[in-house]
Amino acid sequence: MSSGLQIESPFSQGVGYGIVIGIGTAFAVGIKYFAEKHDSEMFMTAKHSVKTGLTASAVVSSWTIAATNGYGYGVSGPFWYGAGASVQILLFSIVAIELKRKVPVAQKFLQCAKHRYGAPAHIVLTCHSLLSQCLSTVALLVGGAVFNVLTGVNKDALNFLFQIGVVIYTLFGGIKATFLTDWLHTYKTSNVIGSSKNMWELLTTASALHPVEGNAEGSYMTMRSQEGGYIGLIFVGSGFAAAVDSQLFQKAIAANPAGTLPGYLLGSISWFTIPFVLASTFGLIAAATEHLPSFPTYPNRMNSYEVTSGLAMPYAALSVMGDGGDFAVLLMVFMAVTSAMSSETVATTALLIYNFYHSYTNPKATGKKIPRVSHYIIPLFAIFAASAPTGLNHAGFSVSFLITVSGILVDSAIVPMACTIMWSKQSKIAVIASPLISSVASIMAWLLTAQSTEGDINITTLSANLALPENYDFEKFKEIRPIGEYQEGDAEYVPLTAEAIATAERHDAHNSKLLFRARKRAIWPSIVMTLVYLILRPIPMYATSYVFSKGFLKGWMVVVFLWAFFAASVITFLPIWESRLSHCPFCSLHFEI
Repeated sequence: MSSGLQIESPFSQGVGYGIVIGIGTAFAVGIKYFAEKHDSEMFMTAKHSVKTGLTASAVVSSWTIAATNGYGYGVSGPFWYGAGASVQILLFSIVAIELKRKVPVAQKFLQCAKHRYGAPAHIVLTCHSLLSQCLSTVALLVGGAVFNVLTGVNKDALNFLFQIGVVIYTLFGGIKATFLTDWLHTYKTSNVIGSSKNMWELLTTASALHPVEGNAEGSYMTMRSQEGGYIGLIFVGSGFAAAVDSQLFQKAIAANPAGTLPGYLLGSISWFTIPFVLASTFGLIAAATEHLPSFPTYPNRMNSYEVTSGLAMPYAALSVMGDGGDFAVLLMVFMAVTSAMSSETVATTALLIYNFYHSYTNPKATGKKIPRVSHYIIPLFAIFAASAPTGLNHAGFSVSFLITVSGILVDSAIVPMACTIMWSKQSKIAVIASPLISSVASIMAWLLTAQSTEGDINITTLSANLALPENYDFEKFKEIRPIGEYQEGDAEYVPLTAEAIATAERHDAHNSKLLFRARKRAIWPSIVMTLVYLILRPIPMYATSYVFSKGFLKGWMVVVFLWAFFAASVITFLPIWESRLSHCPFCSLHFEI
């Protein structure tokens, strides 16, 4: 039994290894059958052809991390977490549309920074993006507590075994593989205990036995929660760090122009359900059943190690659904981690190839050469992604610490990156100086806040909740060209005809008009939904210190599950409908669903 845990593993190590190795291999073999012959354009952008449904499911998957804070803060934690991090998706949709409109053939967002500002600014933004991706990847595997607790599998072994399937199907499928696994991985279900009446009574008892400090009347059923509010503020701020991660831009680039706006809007609405539903069910179930004999640690409460390791979800599942519930949790965690790992692997590979290798080492590399180079980078990145969390685990670092570090270090690049696409008057000096100065200031404020509020500077205190204008012509972005398979002078090089060039220009002009209309349509839904998430719905209940009645809790849970059913339908069935005319990988026939 691992240090800090109060229970024995309900499953054998064979179950854990079977899921990680067996299912990972199955995905890899499946993607091999669907793999297409691809150059750099297909490998990195899927030829800008991904439709609305897969775009929405990719948004859900890419912005998903574990969420069971209903255990610690009550109903406010899940809502504030989901609302605080949904805002970024809404606002990112506008930037994604502008990127596709202004740079229709871009293979990487940071190509725009290099073309507009030159090498120094490009390197600064690239380093911030690379840091964001590395921290996000490492955070996925730091801890490994769920598999470790439920199966007894060694954490260090897990860090390396998770990479096997990810590396194989990413090598075969590129960005297209990550969209397919995003779709497969985002389908999941949750169950609540008994009836809403029973839940209300259990939570009332739990509030009396161990009231929540900072909540109105110590209740789990109130939006008036001091720590829950902090969670919202933290995720509104630190959640923007995800927008520096180039894998999100990569999926925006890969999206079909017509599917970008609906994909991101549907993705935002659907994503909200992940923390909202999971934390409102598993988090609250853990709080409600912790005093019952069915709870794994009974008669003890969860200790701090178990809470910070995210074990409220598997403990709650074990409490109300037995081993079957925990097996479902194992599958869900495996799918979430491998999906996100695949996205980060493709994005990091693309970043290193386009922004370092092709930009500064081998500018003459062709679209045939780049996929071959990626075959070396992907395994090397996998070794890093396994080794770094292994070391951090042994050093005592937590996921919450890494998420905080990510926000502190990379948030300063958000405005310069957004303005690269959105504002013509941003200067080169601002792009270089702003991220560097802001990062230093953020680190100083972080350390001083931990010292003044917690009295010490260490991993625990640093993880606490309180811790010259230009006029750029965006038409110049049209000068950016995709990397061709062959360079001029190669025997196989065939220049484009005047007719082909004219056809491409008409196609780009059509897409530009389409995306310009989409941008205007995206602004108002983004503003309205942001106001609903952050002000109109939560603030009245926070201000009045309202504690949920039985009827209100029932209504609240009805909304939770209606939202969940809507999201499950969008991310599961819409991709199937949009791909109803497909080519069978096992024969030469086409079939219609």
